[in-house]
Amino acid sequence: MAKTNKTKRPQLIKQEEQIGDIEDLFSEEDTHKIRASLLEWYDKNQRDLPWRTSTKKSENGENVQEEEEEEKRAYGVWVSEVMLQQTRVQTVIDYYNRWMLKWPTLQHLSQGSLEEVNEMWAGLGYYRRARFLLEGAKMIVAEGSEFPNTVFALRKVPGIGDYTAGAIASIAFKQVVPVVDGNVVRVLARLKAISANPKDKTTVKNFWKLAAQLVDPSRPGDFNQSLMELGATLCTPLNPNCTSCPVSSQCRALHNSRNDESVMVMDYPMKVVKAKQRNDFSTVSVVEISRSQDRSQQTKSNSRVLLVKRPDEGLLAGLWEFPCVTLDEEADLSMRRKLIDQLLKKSFKLNPPKNCNVISRELVGEFVHVFSHIRRKIYVELLVLHLKGGKHVLFEEDDINATDWKLLDSEAVSRMGLTSSVRKVYSMVQKFKQDGTSNNSVPLRKRPKCS
Repeated sequence: MAKTNKTKRPQLIKQEEQIGDIEDLFSEEDTHKIRASLLEWYDKNQRDLPWRTSTKKSENGENVQEEEEEEKRAYGVWVSEVMLQQTRVQTVIDYYNRWMLKWPTLQHLSQGSLEEVNEMWAGLGYYRRARFLLEGAKMIVAEGSEFPNTVFALRKVPGIGDYTAGAIASIAFKQVVPVVDGNVVRVLARLKAISANPKDKTTVKNFWKLAAQLVDPSRPGDFNQSLMELGATLCTPLNPNCTSCPVSSQCRALHNSRNDESVMVMDYPMKVVKAKQRNDFSTVSVVEISRSQDRSQQTKSNSRVLLVKRPDEGLLAGLWEFPCVTLDEEADLSMRRKLIDQLLKKSFKLNPPKNCNVISRELVGEFVHVFSHIRRKIYVELLVLHLKGGKHVLFEEDDINATDWKLLDSEAVSRMGLTSSVRKVYSMVQKFKQDGTSNNSVPLRKRPKCS
């Protein structure tokens, strides 16, 4: 294992040891050693993942592709790589298997709808990725072309960047092109002892140059996967297993750490301070439309829940949620209810007591949900309404778009592919209705009214 228990060292490593000459590419000897060592290690130690196949040698020395159809494999690589962005491998496996069962080919996916795709994607987060998969499939099929097999052609597909294009081209089509993701950056930075900012544009370009130099011409896909696998399993951010690393003898970071007590393998690459998350607040109203005016007669069968579709652009675009209002600052209960009332009146003409009666309105609780760049405190209420004149009178106004809302029973809501935060809201409401108590992640307390 790499050294971890050392005395506190200076913030800055000696300049000559901290900054490797990134333009100094690998020697020819090191390049061949790294290729051979990584591929041998990968063949013995690669994880068994559903989207992964390898190119092996047959008895007569010719390469044999285990997957018979290149396009099918390219599609599988594409789906897996998109799912794996910002998501743990173990989480992705089940999603990938379900996805491929429903849409086994590019042609099948191209016939899907955005709502179906979002439902299948629910829980993975970063829903824009799912939309790009669908748009890309539709574009390729509509143009009547084969699956793009070069980086240049792949980059024209919505949502496919340099990394995904390199992964598909090398793994599925054996193109001798590199890939650079966070794992690869970490491995390369340690091999060359590069502690420059890995987010800097110039540094990123140079990492691509290093990766391109190393790609094995006979097994480019397997080599790229071996590099990523090394970063994911041994050359990890905090606890690198240097004693098991197949390329430790070529690792300059390890060499430096053994010769200078102030240097650690984990110093490479430089730790980049993440942007501070902004805080905001949201008030959510789970609106039940009841057929009965008597609260004691409320049942699952005589009530429906209102869901609203988010705009097609922005955060969580095109996804379903309960009526909500986002706030820049905290607001008290009275203000939150006022804002929800304004939303329901404006969007759905819900205007008690003019056209509906409030059967009950209760605060359910609150919790915090963290997006990549937002820390959001969410307040949840349950609002039960009875419509005067029936549903058709209220929801068939000319200026109300029926495609932007749904009224569903509780079972249908439970089956929907809702985001994790929306599902949390609904779970809180269901528990509240069962036991009659709020489900706060933090204790409720009185707050001063906002001025």
